[in-house]
Amino acid sequence: MSELHTVNKSPFEKNSFDSCLGHVLEGSAVLLYEDGVYAALKGTATEGKVKAAQGVKFYALGPDLKARGLAQDRVSDGIEIIDYAGFVDLATEHDKVVAWV
Repeated sequence: MSELHTVNKSPFEKNSFDSCLGHVLEGSAVLLYEDGVYAALKGTATEGKVKAAQGVKFYALGPDLKARGLAQDRVSDGIEIIDYAGFVDLATEHDKVVAWV
């Protein structure tokens, strides 16, 4: 069963991102949105954690990056930037959605 994990809290304020990574399984996806997009940035403590999560696909919501003044070129390699339609597609493609708040 594939799962979509959603993280909307900054990894620098809450432990939602780390909790998510502790439970995510190979073949699942993680969507970073709202303040969760800070976990997608290059040169942060979270970059290595994203790269170490083998078999997990990562996504960041583009409009939330833009709303925070974060340019797309600041996003770590391997994280796909999607729009709201992509968010809906992810939710329908996976058997289960797990929200980490």
